[in-house]
Amino acid sequence: MSKELTFIKEIQSGYTFKGESIVLGGAMLDAVALQDTLVSIPLKTMNRHGLISGATGTGKTKTLQILAEQLSAHSVPVLLMDIKGDLSGIATPNEGHPKIDERHARIGLPFIPGSSPVEFLTLSGEKGVRLRATVAEFGPVLFSKILALNDTQAGIMAVIFKYCEDKELPLLDLEDVKQVMLYLSDEGKEELQKIYGLISTSSVGAIMRKIVELEQQDAQRFFGEPSFEVDDLLRLNKDGKGIISILRLTDIQDRPKLFSTFMLQILAEIYSTFPEEGDSDLPKLVMFIDEAHLIFAEASNALHDQIETMIKLIRSKGVGIFFVTQNPADIPDDVLGQLGLKIQHALRAFTAKDRRAIKLAAENYPLTTYYQTEQLLTEMGIGEAFISALNEKGIPTPLVHTLLRAPQSRMDILSEEEIDQVNRHSVLIHKYNRDIDRDSAHEILEEKMKIARTEEHKEVTKQTSRRSGRKEKSFLQEFFSNTTTRQIGRTVAREVTRGILGVLGLGGSTRKR
Repeated sequence: MSKELTFIKEIQSGYTFKGESIVLGGAMLDAVALQDTLVSIPLKTMNRHGLISGATGTGKTKTLQILAEQLSAHSVPVLLMDIKGDLSGIATPNEGHPKIDERHARIGLPFIPGSSPVEFLTLSGEKGVRLRATVAEFGPVLFSKILALNDTQAGIMAVIFKYCEDKELPLLDLEDVKQVMLYLSDEGKEELQKIYGLISTSSVGAIMRKIVELEQQDAQRFFGEPSFEVDDLLRLNKDGKGIISILRLTDIQDRPKLFSTFMLQILAEIYSTFPEEGDSDLPKLVMFIDEAHLIFAEASNALHDQIETMIKLIRSKGVGIFFVTQNPADIPDDVLGQLGLKIQHALRAFTAKDRRAIKLAAENYPLTTYYQTEQLLTEMGIGEAFISALNEKGIPTPLVHTLLRAPQSRMDILSEEEIDQVNRHSVLIHKYNRDIDRDSAHEILEEKMKIARTEEHKEVTKQTSRRSGRKEKSFLQEFFSNTTTRQIGRTVAREVTRGILGVLGLGGSTRKR
């Protein structure tokens, strides 16, 4: 049997599944696409997480787009984190092109244009449904991890959350946290000491600085009400397609802490809200995180540990997470080891460091006798990739060089007018794009402090008035009780009397004469 026939047989047996699957493209051998040798992924393994990596311009975003639209077509809702702003076109059918027809002819797969139902979300000032969460929903442990607090500071944060819970003070935003800390460091110090003990002023100052750092990345826009309900990510449209929620993040690329904050909150909320799913035929939700290195670049060790834990646990909730980045080395090894599907586009070897990274990337894939993996990683064209997935039994499939299909939707962005049109049909915008300004810890404590200061001012004024009266009275008493004062007083009185009497006597003798 020839090498080609052996390869075809291996690929067909490795990528043919009993249940529903997503077709990604056609297998390639010796740089030639083999017609009707399709590479697909079983839908039931899409909650085993994955990685899409490759150099800039090699087609990572288009691969993400293919996966998202195919999942939607199979009634699986999707959450896309669109940092570069180039995924909105998934809402509109592809207009077609001769090169697309040529590619699909090589694969042996007909090209059918199509679109997916889309909802735009935003953490900032972009157009779309506003995503918000309250500080209380994070809880003290997760909130402390976001701020990268040490054990002592995390203990203080736990006390602050407990105090607010006991006193029914809603912790909605960052201003609430700051106001509570200010209050407990001053007016509420004695009250706190009686129940929970003293808190260090220096530690409170350190926490304040961490909060200010978070605020400088515009995080205050994320904290507040109404809180986003993660069940709204699980919607289908009237045709049964999964709605693709596109989180537009083009204006927060330089604010990784805000991105990490959102990521942790959404994962924690999903984990606490979604029921256990077990092994189902379809994932409940699939998330794609573009430019994933932004999550890990400036994250603390505690944040890394939290993400790793979530990746391990959230699979049982029927949720798959896919990281999209330039190099597999951008993802920590503990997270990388949890990813079942790996799609590797071409890498570039411009430096010695690049060559070492390529060698390391090649070692992440199953051994194969059909490819020189390390060499081919630098030679693959745009829209080609190495693929290794998990079959229905969770066993890695053979490594295969794949010519990827073209997205059925537009491979370009929507215009502002088209985005406005999508938003006009959104039911979630009316639900979430409004401000709820109820009294929270900030307002309640501010009023309490205001009343306390007013009472204190009255008491001080009263005491000052009393002291002033006592001083005046004491002065007069002292003045008249002093021996010298009394002597002077008698002398003055005597002289005055003499003067008066002298005048009277003088007047009397004049009248007599």
